[in-house]
Amino acid sequence: MALLEVENLKKYFPVKKGILSRTVGEVRAVDGVSFTVKKGKTLGLVGESGCGKTTVGRSILRLIEPTSGRVNFNGENLLEMGRESLRSLRASLQIIFQDPFSSLDPRMNVGQIIAEPIRNHMKISKVEIQQRVAFLMERVGLHPEQISRYPHEFSGGQRQRIGIARALALNPLAIICDEPVSALDVSIQAQVINLLARLQEEMQLSYLFIAHDLSVVEHISDRVAVMYLGRIVELADDKALYQNPLHPYSQALLSAVPVPDPEIHKEKILLQGDVPSPLTPPKGCSFHTRCPERMDICSRQIPVFKNIGGENWVACHLR
Repeated sequence: MALLEVENLKKYFPVKKGILSRTVGEVRAVDGVSFTVKKGKTLGLVGESGCGKTTVGRSILRLIEPTSGRVNFNGENLLEMGRESLRSLRASLQIIFQDPFSSLDPRMNVGQIIAEPIRNHMKISKVEIQQRVAFLMERVGLHPEQISRYPHEFSGGQRQRIGIARALALNPLAIICDEPVSALDVSIQAQVINLLARLQEEMQLSYLFIAHDLSVVEHISDRVAVMYLGRIVELADDKALYQNPLHPYSQALLSAVPVPDPEIHKEKILLQGDVPSPLTPPKGCSFHTRCPERMDICSRQIPVFKNIGGENWVACHLR
């Protein structure tokens, strides 16, 4: 059963110009994205920087208001909710931000940071709040003795653990992980990924895991969606995607993932040109200007995002 259903989600940013700030165009950051996240499962959302991954996550939570679409979470449409209803529901749908330093208030100590959502949503005593904060710190691998320390006194990995503890404070059903390890060292990335996997198993959490590193996504995702210029071009089971990618863009991304064995030689697919601007996207398939397998139809007609068997989907005229 799907816990989170996103259907035809769009977010267009107006481009204004002149003294009167007239709208002269729009940046199509997210242009008709659809996917589901099942309970206790992880959907990885990958793509190059600027493809709209983070905008998708923030639009789902309505940290930025979507232009149109439908977002159903646990049977309720988030885009039709009023402010108070949305505030209550956000207790069950949390987010972990990319930057573990700027996402924490430097004026608050760790105890205050983790306790803030508890105070705002739970009617429990100060003693119970302190006990819950200590429990959450231990759960993410921090010492309760550090409760009075401030964010600048921690390493990047420890700060991200604080962010995870804050996200867990209200016992959520799902968490949007917005590139939670991209700012960390490789060795620390593995620790945080293992922590998220353990917490998912213990709490039956659902994750929307946003990242640009496919090797990271492979270790935690059950399904993977590949995004390009505001649209999902391929959505597949993790094994199917990594073993047999069908979209030329997915193939190029996977060819760039380094292999730790020096005796294995993998041919890289080098894409020509730069990513087009979402302000003036190409006609037809948005990827055709860089695709090594493009055909005449690719520049004229947008490919249909179609099911090719099971839970595997692709938007490509070749398939």
